[in-house]
Amino acid sequence: MPRSRADLKVIVPHAAPTARARGACPPRARRAFAAAPASVGTTQRIVDAITEAIVERRLMPGTKLAEQGIADIFKVSRTLVRQALNQLSRDHLVTLEPARGAFVAQPGIDEARQVFEVRRMLETALVRRLCASISQSQVAELRRHLKAELEAVHRTDVPGRTRLLADFHAVLARMARNEVLAHMLADLLSRSSLIALMYQSSHSAEHSQEEHVALVDAIERRDARAAVRLMEQHLHHVENNLRLDPRGPDLQSVLRTT
Repeated sequence: MPRSRADLKVIVPHAAPTARARGACPPRARRAFAAAPASVGTTQRIVDAITEAIVERRLMPGTKLAEQGIADIFKVSRTLVRQALNQLSRDHLVTLEPARGAFVAQPGIDEARQVFEVRRMLETALVRRLCASISQSQVAELRRHLKAELEAVHRTDVPGRTRLLADFHAVLARMARNEVLAHMLADLLSRSSLIALMYQSSHSAEHSQEEHVALVDAIERRDARAAVRLMEQHLHHVENNLRLDPRGPDLQSVLRTT
Protein backbone atom coordinates (compact mmCIF):
# COMPACT_ATOMS: atom_id res chain seq x y z
CA MET A 1 0.00 0.00 0.00
CA PRO A 2 1.35 3.50 -0.72
CA ARG A 3 2.91 5.35 2.12
CA SER A 4 0.74 8.13 3.49
CA ARG A 5 2.22 11.58 4.06
CA ALA A 6 -0.24 12.49 6.78
CA ASP A 7 0.28 15.77 8.59
CA LEU A 8 2.19 14.89 11.74
CA LYS A 9 0.19 17.40 13.73
CA VAL A 10 -2.51 14.75 14.06
CA ILE A 11 -0.42 12.92 16.63
CA VAL A 12 -0.69 15.69 19.20
CA PRO A 13 -3.35 14.72 21.77
CA HIS A 14 -6.22 17.17 22.13
CA ALA A 15 -6.38 16.51 25.85
CA ALA A 16 -4.63 14.53 28.55
CA PRO A 17 -5.28 10.79 28.03
CA THR A 18 -8.10 9.37 30.12
CA ALA A 19 -7.64 6.35 32.34
CA ARG A 20 -9.23 4.24 29.61
CA ALA A 21 -6.93 5.61 26.94
CA ARG A 22 -3.89 4.90 29.09
CA GLY A 23 -5.05 1.32 29.49
CA ALA A 24 -5.01 0.83 25.74
CA CYS A 25 -1.38 1.86 25.29
CA PRO A 26 1.72 -0.35 25.46
CA PRO A 27 2.96 -1.16 28.98
CA ARG A 28 5.59 1.59 29.12
CA ALA A 29 2.84 4.14 28.49
CA ARG A 30 1.22 3.34 31.83
CA ARG A 31 4.28 3.71 34.09
CA ALA A 32 4.64 6.61 36.45
CA PHE A 33 7.42 9.06 35.63
CA ALA A 34 7.22 11.39 38.61
CA ALA A 35 10.70 10.48 39.77
CA ALA A 36 12.20 10.06 36.31
CA PRO A 37 14.37 12.60 34.48
CA ALA A 38 12.49 15.19 32.44
CA SER A 39 13.89 13.76 29.21
CA VAL A 40 12.41 10.34 29.98
CA GLY A 41 8.99 11.92 30.61
CA THR A 42 9.21 13.83 27.34
CA THR A 43 10.14 10.72 25.40
CA GLN A 44 7.18 8.91 26.93
CA ARG A 45 4.87 11.79 26.02
CA ILE A 46 5.84 11.34 22.37
CA VAL A 47 5.36 7.56 22.61
CA ASP A 48 1.92 8.04 24.19
CA ALA A 49 0.82 10.57 21.55
CA ILE A 50 1.83 8.39 18.60
CA THR A 51 0.36 5.25 20.19
CA GLU A 52 -2.94 6.99 20.93
CA ALA A 53 -3.11 8.33 17.37
CA ILE A 54 -2.61 4.80 16.00
CA VAL A 55 -5.20 3.25 18.33
CA GLU A 56 -7.74 5.97 17.42
CA ARG A 57 -6.97 5.58 13.69
CA ARG A 58 -5.55 9.07 13.21
CA LEU A 59 -2.21 7.68 12.00
CA MET A 60 -2.36 5.15 9.18
CA PRO A 61 0.03 2.25 8.50
CA GLY A 62 2.90 3.39 6.32
CA THR A 63 2.80 7.01 7.48
CA LYS A 64 6.29 8.51 7.57
CA LEU A 65 7.27 9.84 10.99
CA ALA A 66 9.82 12.55 10.25
CA GLU A 67 12.12 13.12 13.23
CA GLN A 68 12.43 16.87 12.66
CA GLY A 69 8.68 17.30 12.21
CA ILE A 70 7.97 15.51 15.50
CA ALA A 71 10.75 17.44 17.24
CA ASP A 72 9.17 20.72 16.10
CA ILE A 73 5.71 19.67 17.30
CA PHE A 74 6.92 18.70 20.77
CA LYS A 75 9.67 21.36 20.93
CA VAL A 76 12.33 18.80 21.80
CA SER A 77 15.59 17.58 20.32
CA ARG A 78 15.72 14.95 17.60
CA THR A 79 17.61 12.75 20.07
CA LEU A 80 14.51 12.47 22.26
CA VAL A 81 12.34 11.81 19.21
CA ARG A 82 14.74 9.06 18.12
CA GLN A 83 14.48 7.47 21.58
CA ALA A 84 10.68 7.49 21.31
CA LEU A 85 10.75 5.95 17.82
CA ASN A 86 13.15 3.24 19.01
CA GLN A 87 10.76 2.41 21.84
CA LEU A 88 7.80 2.26 19.45
CA SER A 89 9.86 0.00 17.19
CA ARG A 90 10.39 -2.41 20.10
CA ASP A 91 6.60 -2.36 20.62
CA HIS A 92 6.15 -3.30 16.92
CA LEU A 93 4.21 -0.11 16.18
CA VAL A 94 6.95 1.59 14.14
CA THR A 95 9.33 0.26 11.51
CA LEU A 96 12.81 1.81 11.27
CA GLU A 97 14.28 1.63 7.77
CA PRO A 98 17.98 2.41 7.18
CA ALA A 99 18.50 5.63 5.20
CA ARG A 100 14.73 6.13 4.96
CA GLY A 101 13.59 6.81 8.51
CA ALA A 102 10.63 5.73 10.62
CA PHE A 103 7.19 4.64 9.42
CA VAL A 104 4.06 3.44 11.18
CA ALA A 105 4.32 -0.35 10.94
CA GLN A 106 2.43 -2.34 8.32
CA PRO A 107 1.86 -5.79 9.86
CA GLY A 108 1.69 -8.67 7.40
CA ILE A 109 -1.05 -11.28 7.11
CA ASP A 110 0.90 -13.96 9.01
CA GLU A 111 1.58 -11.52 11.84
CA ALA A 112 -2.10 -10.57 11.96
CA ARG A 113 -3.15 -14.19 12.32
CA GLN A 114 -0.52 -14.82 14.99
CA VAL A 115 -1.66 -11.78 17.00
CA PHE A 116 -5.24 -13.05 17.09
CA GLU A 117 -4.10 -16.57 17.93
CA VAL A 118 -2.21 -15.29 20.97
CA ARG A 119 -5.11 -13.03 21.95
CA ARG A 120 -7.45 -16.04 21.99
CA MET A 121 -5.05 -17.93 24.25
CA LEU A 122 -4.66 -15.04 26.68
CA GLU A 123 -8.19 -13.67 26.73
CA THR A 124 -9.99 -16.97 27.20
CA ALA A 125 -7.77 -17.63 30.22
CA LEU A 126 -8.44 -14.07 31.36
CA VAL A 127 -12.24 -14.35 31.39
CA ARG A 128 -12.06 -17.76 33.08
CA ARG A 129 -10.04 -16.17 35.87
CA LEU A 130 -12.37 -13.18 36.14
CA CYS A 131 -15.39 -15.45 36.55
CA ALA A 132 -13.77 -16.71 39.75
CA SER A 133 -12.66 -13.34 41.11
CA ILE A 134 -14.88 -10.52 39.78
CA SER A 135 -16.31 -8.13 42.37
CA GLN A 136 -19.57 -6.18 42.19
CA SER A 137 -17.65 -2.90 41.99
CA GLN A 138 -15.72 -4.26 39.00
CA VAL A 139 -18.94 -5.37 37.33
CA ALA A 140 -20.29 -1.84 37.87
CA GLU A 141 -17.15 -0.41 36.25
CA LEU A 142 -17.60 -2.70 33.25
CA ARG A 143 -21.23 -1.61 32.93
CA ARG A 144 -20.13 2.04 32.88
CA HIS A 145 -17.63 1.21 30.18
CA LEU A 146 -20.31 -0.56 28.13
CA LYS A 147 -22.54 2.50 28.47
CA ALA A 148 -19.74 4.73 27.13
CA GLU A 149 -19.21 2.32 24.21
CA LEU A 150 -22.89 2.37 23.32
CA GLU A 151 -23.04 6.18 23.44
CA ALA A 152 -19.99 6.43 21.15
CA VAL A 153 -21.55 3.94 18.69
CA HIS A 154 -24.85 5.85 18.60
CA ARG A 155 -23.23 9.22 17.96
CA THR A 156 -20.97 7.73 15.26
CA ASP A 157 -17.84 8.80 17.12
CA VAL A 158 -15.40 6.63 15.15
CA PRO A 159 -12.17 7.45 17.08
CA GLY A 160 -13.99 7.29 20.42
CA ARG A 161 -15.74 4.00 19.78
CA THR A 162 -12.56 2.48 18.33
CA ARG A 163 -10.62 3.32 21.49
CA LEU A 164 -13.40 2.22 23.83
CA LEU A 165 -14.07 -1.08 22.06
CA ALA A 166 -10.35 -1.94 22.16
CA ASP A 167 -9.92 -0.72 25.71
CA PHE A 168 -12.71 -3.00 26.96
CA HIS A 169 -10.18 -5.83 26.72
CA ALA A 170 -7.52 -3.80 28.53
CA VAL A 171 -9.99 -3.09 31.35
CA LEU A 172 -10.67 -6.82 31.72
CA ALA A 173 -6.92 -7.50 31.90
CA ARG A 174 -6.39 -4.84 34.55
CA MET A 175 -9.17 -6.34 36.69
CA ALA A 176 -7.36 -9.70 36.74
CA ARG A 177 -4.59 -7.98 38.76
CA ASN A 178 -1.88 -9.68 36.75
CA GLU A 179 0.55 -7.01 35.58
CA VAL A 180 2.41 -9.27 33.14
CA LEU A 181 -0.84 -10.34 31.48
CA ALA A 182 -2.08 -6.74 31.32
CA HIS A 183 1.18 -5.59 29.69
CA MET A 184 1.18 -8.40 27.13
CA LEU A 185 -2.43 -7.76 26.18
CA ALA A 186 -1.88 -4.00 25.93
CA ASP A 187 0.86 -4.60 23.37
CA LEU A 188 -1.36 -6.99 21.41
CA LEU A 189 -4.25 -4.51 21.43
CA SER A 190 -2.08 -1.77 19.95
CA ARG A 191 -0.89 -4.15 17.25
CA SER A 192 -4.49 -5.21 16.63
CA SER A 193 -5.37 -1.56 15.97
CA LEU A 194 -2.76 -1.44 13.19
CA ILE A 195 -4.02 -4.73 11.78
CA ALA A 196 -7.59 -3.41 11.74
CA LEU A 197 -6.46 -0.29 9.88
CA MET A 198 -4.90 -2.41 7.15
CA TYR A 199 -7.30 -5.31 6.80
CA GLN A 200 -10.66 -4.44 8.34
CA SER A 201 -13.67 -4.72 6.05
CA SER A 202 -17.23 -3.94 7.10
CA HIS A 203 -16.96 -5.04 10.73
CA SER A 204 -19.87 -3.66 12.75
CA ALA A 205 -18.93 -1.65 15.85
CA GLU A 206 -22.48 -2.11 17.10
CA HIS A 207 -22.16 -5.89 16.88
CA SER A 208 -18.88 -5.80 18.84
CA GLN A 209 -20.53 -3.72 21.54
CA GLU A 210 -23.38 -6.22 21.83
CA GLU A 211 -20.86 -9.06 22.18
CA HIS A 212 -19.12 -7.14 24.98
CA VAL A 213 -22.46 -6.89 26.81
CA ALA A 214 -23.00 -10.65 26.53
CA LEU A 215 -19.47 -11.25 27.85
CA VAL A 216 -20.03 -9.07 30.91
CA ASP A 217 -23.36 -10.81 31.56
CA ALA A 218 -21.59 -14.20 31.59
CA ILE A 219 -18.76 -12.93 33.80
CA GLU A 220 -21.25 -11.44 36.27
CA ARG A 221 -23.04 -14.82 36.42
CA ARG A 222 -19.60 -16.41 37.00
CA ASP A 223 -20.36 -18.72 34.09
CA ALA A 224 -16.81 -19.52 32.99
CA ARG A 225 -17.82 -21.91 30.22
CA ALA A 226 -20.11 -19.34 28.59
CA ALA A 227 -17.58 -16.52 29.04
CA VAL A 228 -14.82 -18.51 27.35
CA ARG A 229 -17.13 -19.47 24.47
CA LEU A 230 -18.29 -15.86 24.02
CA MET A 231 -14.72 -14.51 24.04
CA GLU A 232 -13.64 -17.09 21.46
CA GLN A 233 -16.61 -16.19 19.27
CA HIS A 234 -16.00 -12.47 19.66
CA LEU A 235 -12.34 -12.63 18.64
CA HIS A 236 -13.23 -15.02 15.82
CA HIS A 237 -15.80 -12.51 14.52
CA VAL A 238 -13.31 -9.63 14.71
CA GLU A 239 -10.66 -11.65 12.86
CA ASN A 240 -13.24 -12.89 10.35
CA ASN A 241 -14.03 -9.29 9.41
CA LEU A 242 -10.43 -8.73 8.36
CA ARG A 243 -9.38 -9.27 4.75
CA LEU A 244 -6.64 -11.80 5.47
CA ASP A 245 -7.11 -13.92 2.37
CA PRO A 246 -3.85 -13.52 0.39
CA ARG A 247 -5.39 -14.71 -2.88
CA GLY A 248 -5.58 -12.12 -5.61
CA PRO A 249 -8.78 -11.15 -7.43
CA ASP A 250 -10.27 -13.31 -10.14
CA LEU A 251 -9.18 -11.54 -13.34
CA GLN A 252 -12.13 -12.79 -15.35
CA SER A 253 -14.64 -11.23 -12.97
CA VAL A 254 -12.58 -8.04 -12.53
CA LEU A 255 -12.02 -7.43 -16.26
CA ARG A 256 -15.36 -8.66 -17.57
CA THR A 257 -16.77 -6.08 -20.00
CA THR A 258 -20.16 -7.62 -20.73
